[in-house]
Amino acid sequence: MKKNTGTPKPLFLTDENICLATDLYQLTMAAGYFEREMDHRSTFELFVRDLPERRSYLIAAGLEQAIYYLKNLKFTAEYLKYLKRLPVFKNISREFFDYLQAFSFNGDLYAVPEGTVIFANEPIVRVTASMIEAQIIETYLLSIINYQTLVASKASRIVHFADGRGVIDFGTRRAHGPQAGVLAARACFIGGCVGTSNLLAAYELGIPPIGTVAHSWVMTYDDEYESFQDFNKVFPDNTTLLIDTYNTIKGAQLATKIGKKLKGVRLDSGNITLLSKRVRKILDDAGLSHVKITASNDLNEYKISKMLAKGACIDSFGVGTEMVTSKDTPALGGVYKLVEQEKEGLFVPKMKTSKDKATCPSKKQVYRFLNKRGMFKKDIIGLVDEDLDAKRLLRPVMKRGNIICKIPTVQQIQKTAEGNIFQLPDKFKDLDCKNEYPVTISKRLRQVRDKTRAA
Repeated sequence: MKKNTGTPKPLFLTDENICLATDLYQLTMAAGYFEREMDHRSTFELFVRDLPERRSYLIAAGLEQAIYYLKNLKFTAEYLKYLKRLPVFKNISREFFDYLQAFSFNGDLYAVPEGTVIFANEPIVRVTASMIEAQIIETYLLSIINYQTLVASKASRIVHFADGRGVIDFGTRRAHGPQAGVLAARACFIGGCVGTSNLLAAYELGIPPIGTVAHSWVMTYDDEYESFQDFNKVFPDNTTLLIDTYNTIKGAQLATKIGKKLKGVRLDSGNITLLSKRVRKILDDAGLSHVKITASNDLNEYKISKMLAKGACIDSFGVGTEMVTSKDTPALGGVYKLVEQEKEGLFVPKMKTSKDKATCPSKKQVYRFLNKRGMFKKDIIGLVDEDLDAKRLLRPVMKRGNIICKIPTVQQIQKTAEGNIFQLPDKFKDLDCKNEYPVTISKRLRQVRDKTRAA
C-alpha cells in the first residue's frame, strides 16, 4: 500500500471553498441552462412539507448564515480549474466558466425572520433571481435552514418542558462535526437555551459560556475530596462540582465541606430524580440552600417532563446529544421548489403535480391572523399581492444582491422566538401533540393552483 505523505485536511468551510459546498447536479443544471440560454428570472421557495412526528410547530433559524453565503459566494480560479477537469463538463463551453468566474448573487431574497414560529408548507425563504443563480444556491440554503430550524425547534420544546429552569447546550461533542456543533449552539440559543459549552459559539455570538468539569478531573486524584478542594482553590468564584464519579451521596456529602463558596453540583448518572431529592436535602441540611443542582445524561423533553412531574429537585439541565441531533427526528424535510418564471414579460406559475409531492405555484406570502388576546389564530398562505388584514411573515431581506434589512443579534432572535412561543396557544405545545394549527390557502391561490394543474 502506498504511504500517504500528504498534508492532513481539516475540511472546514471557508469563504474560498464555499462555492463547492453544493451538490454536483446544481452545477450541471446551471451549465445546461447556460448552454441553452435559459437564464430567465425565476422564483424558488423553501418550505417544509411535513412537520416532525408529535410536533405542531417549527422555529425558523439559519437565515443569517444563508445571507452570509449569498453575499460571499464566489468561484475562484483554483475551484474553476477543478470543475473544468471533471468529465461531466468536458463538452461545456469556456464561456460558462467565465460566467462562474464573474458570479455573484444579484437576486432578491424574502424570508421569515429567524425565531418565528412556522408550520408545514409555509414558505420560509423566497428567492427571485436568474435561473442559474437561484439553482446554484439550493443545496446550501437547504442545508443551513433545515439544520438550524430543526435544532432550534427541538431546543424550544426542551426549554418549554424545563418549565422555567435553565437549559444549557452541552452537545458539541455529539454534534455531526465541529461546524455542526457551532451552528447547533446558535440554534439552541434561539430555541431558548441560557448558554452553551461551545466556546467558539460563545465568542462569536456573545452566548454565555457554561461548563464545569469532567469525571476525569476527579479520577486524576486518589482522593475525591482533594479534587473538590483543588478545583475550589483554582476557581473559588465558580465552584460547581461533579459529584457522581463514584457514589453520588458520598460525593454530595464531601462537596458540602467546601462550604459557602460552593455554587453548584452536577448529577450525570443514576436515578437523577431520586438522587436530586437526596442531594437537595444534604445541601439544605448543611446550610447550603443557595447551591444549585444541574442534571445531565442524555436528557430530552420527555425525560425532563417526567423527572419534574416526579418532583425532581433540579435547577438547570445540561442537554447534549438529544438536542443538537434532534435524535427522535434527526432530519427536517425542507425542500426548495420552482414556483414561478418570468418569460417575455409574463409571470408563468410553475408547480409539481406528482403524487404526494405536488407543490403550489406562484410567489406566496404567509398571512398570520391573531385573536383579540394577541394569540395566534390561523395562517393563510396566499399570493404576495393579496389584501388581507393580517401580519405578513415573509419580509424583504436582499434586493439585487444587496442586504436591505438590519441583521438582528442572536439575542434579539431568541426574544422573537420567546414571544412567538408565548403567542402560540398551549394546545399546540403538548408533549405528544396531536393538534394541527390551522393553515389554509387563499381562494385566489387555489384558483391559480387549479388553473396551473389543468394547463
